[in-house]
Amino acid sequence: MVKWTQTVTAKVLGIGVLALLMTIPLMQVSGLVSERQQLRETAVAQIAQGWGGQQVLGGPVLTVPTLTQLMAVDNRPPQTLSGSESMLADELKMDVALAVQTRSYGIYTAPVFVSTVKISGQFRAQDLAQFRRASNAQWQGSKAELRLPIGDLRGLQEVSELLINGRPARFDSSADRLGPWSNVVVPIDLDALADQPIDVEINLKLAGTESLQLLPLARSTDVAMRAPWRDPSFIGAALPLEHQLDAKEFSAHWHMLDLNRSYGQHWTDAGNGLDGALQASTFGVQLYQPVDVYQRNVRAGKYGLLFIAMTFVAFFLFEVLKRLRVHPVQYLLVGAALATFYVVLLALSEQIGFGLAYTLAAIAVVFIVGGYAMAVLRARRAGLLLGGVLGLIYAMLYGLIAAEQYALLIGALVLLVMVALMMYLTRRIDWYAYVPMTAGPTTTGSASTEPPVPPPAIMERS
Repeated sequence: MVKWTQTVTAKVLGIGVLALLMTIPLMQVSGLVSERQQLRETAVAQIAQGWGGQQVLGGPVLTVPTLTQLMAVDNRPPQTLSGSESMLADELKMDVALAVQTRSYGIYTAPVFVSTVKISGQFRAQDLAQFRRASNAQWQGSKAELRLPIGDLRGLQEVSELLINGRPARFDSSADRLGPWSNVVVPIDLDALADQPIDVEINLKLAGTESLQLLPLARSTDVAMRAPWRDPSFIGAALPLEHQLDAKEFSAHWHMLDLNRSYGQHWTDAGNGLDGALQASTFGVQLYQPVDVYQRNVRAGKYGLLFIAMTFVAFFLFEVLKRLRVHPVQYLLVGAALATFYVVLLALSEQIGFGLAYTLAAIAVVFIVGGYAMAVLRARRAGLLLGGVLGLIYAMLYGLIAAEQYALLIGALVLLVMVALMMYLTRRIDWYAYVPMTAGPTTTGSASTEPPVPPPAIMERS
């Protein structure tokens, strides 16, 4: 009596279980990719440690110390509460030119830059008078200061010019912060200005790693930026009004109003959600690296199970249609070779780039699996054909990885075609038939006493 486990259907189910088992090494490879990506992030942090991290730069903010008289309670003498109030400029213009280079830490690289920034801002006299009248506290105008927020002070290389109403001044360090960012400050005497406007001119050099974001700290903020980098990623609260890209550089222009942000021109102290509002208003550019090997390795791994299953299906079709037989251990060995492809791809791509690494890893696995198929199926033509099918599969996988925006569409069409092809090739298979045995070599002089194993039954057309 024929056992159910000897049917073609049982073989298909067994192959499916083997394919699912291959998710274990694929998950291990995915974890390895994440680990290597974390090592790269650690290397980038080491580069930023001595150069300057991801930078944020704002315009000058006028901060005035205040004294508030509290009402007497229970016959106690009145108390005086010290604080501060800040106001923003009416106009702010920033001209930013980035000089970009790539720095390495071991095998890892990161784009770094030195930005030459020209800042000009104006505080109107009528705004100063209005905010002073609207304040419930006493302004200490002689102790006011202009603060310039900077994300990472380690990157501040030079302040070549600082002019306040045409007179040179000098920044000092400060422990005070604006939101999450540090400040450099310059004292200013509002009482001596006698309700005059304040014009500020700043020229500086600021170094950083991977990204530069700006703060719209004025009623009207106008920013022009340019850099020799062909793959900018514009990030933050606002996209540029206009930008130009070519093979070597980009330029961009932003214009923001106070109406485009969630905080006003004047506030008392910090808090009340101001930190979050300031962070949400940043905008700028990230020096995007489109050839990031880890992103592509992650995307390749997502299709790992699909392509292992497709390779197993190709072996199964040869096994059934050519009346051969492949042992489950041989399927596992083929699956192990396919999983090893992703480890080799990761290791090589860190050294020689993703495209060349993918080509070399795919060629190696195609030759290994194709040669093994020749031995297992005992047919050179079958091995060559399976090797060609596997090469075609890797070519399709690379197309899916390269087609970032159309990967889902291409993958869906490929999957549909493969399912249709499998249905066409297996349309005449009797799934209740015996599993075929591989035909052995003939022996001269004696006849085998074993009865021949019948081939899979073929359903007749009606």
